[in-house]
Amino acid sequence: MPDAVVNFSLLQRTCSLVVVLCFLHISVTLIYYMRNSDSRKAFVQNQQTPQMHRKLTEQKVTTEDIRLNRLSSVTNITETERKLETCPDNPPHLVGPLRVEFSDPVTLDLVRSDNSVLQPGGRFKPRDCIAQQKVAMIIPFRNRDEHLKYWLYYLHPILQRQELDYGVYIINQAESSDADSVAGEETFNRAKLLNIGYAEALKEYDYDCFVFSDVDLIPMDDRNFYKCYSQPRHLSVSMDKFGFRLPYTQYFGGVSSLSKEQFLKINGFPNNYWGWGGEDDDIFNRVASKGMTISRPDAIIGRCRMIRHERDRQNDPNPQRFDRIAHTRETMGKDGINSLTYTVVKVEKDQLFTKITVDVGKP
Repeated sequence: MPDAVVNFSLLQRTCSLVVVLCFLHISVTLIYYMRNSDSRKAFVQNQQTPQMHRKLTEQKVTTEDIRLNRLSSVTNITETERKLETCPDNPPHLVGPLRVEFSDPVTLDLVRSDNSVLQPGGRFKPRDCIAQQKVAMIIPFRNRDEHLKYWLYYLHPILQRQELDYGVYIINQAESSDADSVAGEETFNRAKLLNIGYAEALKEYDYDCFVFSDVDLIPMDDRNFYKCYSQPRHLSVSMDKFGFRLPYTQYFGGVSSLSKEQFLKINGFPNNYWGWGGEDDDIFNRVASKGMTISRPDAIIGRCRMIRHERDRQNDPNPQRFDRIAHTRETMGKDGINSLTYTVVKVEKDQLFTKITVDVGKP
């Protein structure tokens, strides 16, 4: 009998312990469930089908929600733009020396198909970085359609690899006596067309650099950057026409670049050089007279090829050029961008370029 009492007491204690443990388990479970009910609710909502979720959301959307969502979207776009870094000094897609040939014909349709990234007017800016400079390419032009095709064919890919924010402007000299003409027969005035290109380009965009290029010169190395430097830059320093040598130290012809500040410092280019020759030397004198020097790439990187051609009609050597060059310092203050006059005849926006036909007047 005493053994039975002992066994019963032991059984009673065991049962009591089990009851206590069960109570504790239930209590912990309830507490855990209550604390995580919000998370479970969110989880259940995330498992709903898109249709169910859309229906529930539509019931809760308010005008304020829409406003906040739009504001959030704009903020996200702005933050993405801010994350773009400035393009590097040495863009990663440059290839160096290039093979430049003029034996195979080139069509504008071919060039357009190869440059689908361009915006109307021959505009481009890199997508993955912010260009260091905004560059206007200014080409003085008349009756050089075949040359222009090669220039566009070679230069657009080069300028894009150089990661420039650029636009191409063809400044076409029309016959001053006929406002409807697109290919004039008046005496050619290269420097004045360059001034016009500067003025017209700034009407469209806040360019800070200007590259002035003859249409028949093609660079043979894409490391020859078509941009501006701390000093005016001569880019076509090693032309096949001159045996890949600089013809003389003061030579500043072919292709050059000046920043907006440098251009205004010399009052732009002269407007009174009619016919061939002299304006490049006048520009060199302007640069030197303002205490600036000409910078150049080395003779290897600065190589370029010229498309062979006969001299244009109405572009005979300027007989007054030597006298004008001798008086640059006296005339540059009143002959330049501050005295520029012209009339725009027509503006054409092509995918590859902006062509501006102008009446430049007569000598």
